[in-house]
Amino acid sequence: MNIIKKCTRIHVFLLVSFMVLCFGIPSAIASEIRVGTWRTTQTIQPFFYNQFLPDGLKVDVRAFTNPADQKTALLAGSLEMTGTTIAHAIHSASLGQPVVIVAALCNRASALVVGTNSGINSVADLKGKTIGYVPGTMHEILLREALHRAGLSPASDVKLTRVDFFDMGMALARGNIDAFLSGEPFPTLAVDQGYGRILSYPYFDDSIGTINAAMIVQRATIEKKPELVQQLVTAHATATDWLNDNQGEWLQSAAQFGTPLPILEQAVGNIELTWNMDESFVRQVKTLGEQMQALGIIERQPDYERLFDLSFVNKVNSNQ
Repeated sequence: MNIIKKCTRIHVFLLVSFMVLCFGIPSAIASEIRVGTWRTTQTIQPFFYNQFLPDGLKVDVRAFTNPADQKTALLAGSLEMTGTTIAHAIHSASLGQPVVIVAALCNRASALVVGTNSGINSVADLKGKTIGYVPGTMHEILLREALHRAGLSPASDVKLTRVDFFDMGMALARGNIDAFLSGEPFPTLAVDQGYGRILSYPYFDDSIGTINAAMIVQRATIEKKPELVQQLVTAHATATDWLNDNQGEWLQSAAQFGTPLPILEQAVGNIELTWNMDESFVRQVKTLGEQMQALGIIERQPDYERLFDLSFVNKVNSNQ
């Protein structure tokens, strides 16, 4: 009897293996969909996708530390969708890489910080000062625009020096720099720890506005798997709305990334989770692209018709 049962189990195993080889893995046990993001308060939404995806679809969130690695993983096929800065999406598209923005991710989250007792009370007061920044980022572009509006030349009136985000606070506290422009939570940490003061939030509604980061996919994914892209964008929108409606749960979850909850509670006023895109959003992205070309970050403008696909967020809007 045991021999019969053993043979039956072997036959079943062989039959299942044959079916998998011939017909593929059933959707109920399909591989997880890989989505990339950062472990930050303003890019947290992918960690909540699984609560809002249909049965049989599950996301495996991969955490990265910079947008270049996320984009590289996407183009290599290691991710189906990922977050990245809009500046990096523009740069990639300008090189002809097949990235498509399908949803916004976050707005705001930047601040220009000076020493607490520096005597710097306006952007114009930065003349002759040393400012820390990270080249090629949204923060560089915001910094340069803030200086330009104050009548200062980044080339001759101030000294711009490259400082990694994690080192900016220490550099300011030690007096190695007089100011820095960075993303949250670093500005709030500077204020909380007593060595920094927010000089300005460099958002300009008549140009770039508050745009910051977005979700991108490969163009081939839209062509081959449009339903999957729609499911991910819908989950992204639903997760974003839920987090905005449940700020306590949002910040408590974000605190698990390493920033103390009291700091996040101070910083949240300068952070906006978002998903929707409209023509105004696209215009601001184009303005950002123009500034990037003027700064020499990109050589040519991308094809914005191919960089954007608003159909997925439009469908979410139509179903609300």
